[in-house]
Amino acid sequence: MAINKDLRNIEIAKLAFIGASIATIGDGIAALAAGMALDALQQDCQTPNNTRHASTVGATLGQLDYFINELVKIRNTVG
Repeated sequence: MAINKDLRNIEIAKLAFIGASIATIGDGIAALAAGMALDALQQDCQTPNNTRHASTVGATLGQLDYFINELVKIRNTVG
């Protein structure tokens, strides 16, 4: 009976860890999106022809790839 309770508690702890990890990564993505929006607004005010720098887009995609890879790592370690 105690073994079943321990296994149940372990499963609950795993779910809590996964949920917290996803929330943390989600917060990071939200912060990244807010930064991108701020950067876009600043560039709109500074450049008359609304050109965007390709390096900014590449860096943003790299950060999104990092967040996705972290989520995959978490899934693989818990799963």
